[in-house]
Amino acid sequence: MRSQGIFVGLAVAACVLAACTTESSAPESPAVLDYVALGDSAASGPRIPDQVGAPGCQQSDSNYPHVLAEQLAVGSFVDVTCSGAVTENIVSTPQGTSSGEVPVQLDALSPDTDLVTVTIGGNDIGLVSTAVQCLTFAETSATNVCRDRLTAGGVDTVAGAIAEKAPNWGAMLDAVAERAPDARILVVGYGTYLPDGGCFPTQPMLPEDADYIQGSITAMNEALKQQAEQHGAEFVDTEPLSVGHDVCVAPDQRYFEGVVPQNPAAPLHPTAAGMAAIADGVATVVRAG
Repeated sequence: MRSQGIFVGLAVAACVLAACTTESSAPESPAVLDYVALGDSAASGPRIPDQVGAPGCQQSDSNYPHVLAEQLAVGSFVDVTCSGAVTENIVSTPQGTSSGEVPVQLDALSPDTDLVTVTIGGNDIGLVSTAVQCLTFAETSATNVCRDRLTAGGVDTVAGAIAEKAPNWGAMLDAVAERAPDARILVVGYGTYLPDGGCFPTQPMLPEDADYIQGSITAMNEALKQQAEQHGAEFVDTEPLSVGHDVCVAPDQRYFEGVVPQNPAAPLHPTAAGMAAIADGVATVVRAG
């Protein structure tokens, strides 16, 4: 009887141990995320097929938020990115578009939101309009260096705009966190649109101006990163992943289109390939935890 009791006890212990081992080794199910995308045309994807949502927002179903949502197999996804958006359109002011007014982007958030991406800032500092001002078909740099006009008297107007707008970006991130207190907030930066020295005349911008514009993009990214770090968000740097895929390379290698697009994308905006690469970069950050 004593031997039988020992045998039964050992068997029960073995079963318990096996059950514990099986339970502990079982893979955890990935968290199902409720994802909301905020931002401007660098996120919405103007002219990239297929266009969806409010027509005036020029939003593509191949933009990085859509691609990211598919990669992460999210539980719910809301994309309120809109071409032309400025920070105020995220936090306080409905945005007027060619197809009518769209609500404040912050309204898409809720306490159930788990993941937020936001790409904003370029329109705040007039980045595209500044770049357009620097386009020229004249090679005589003595009269056509846009950089010199924008830094006349030792005052860098774009750097000044970045410094002025940076606190607004931090306040915006605080507002996002208030609406979605449990969400992971990722600030997705702007990429490497231009190589060192540009590629005049393939893209009609003189070398000095190409370096000034890309340098201004880098400065804006640095300010966005600083605000993210100071306000409990994370910054996703897309400049490194887009090196060698700028507006100067062959059309099938571009992540950003040039002045005269060779891919279905707006001038000086991401291509479908660029959106996919950005989504990969963001997904890597999300999965890394």
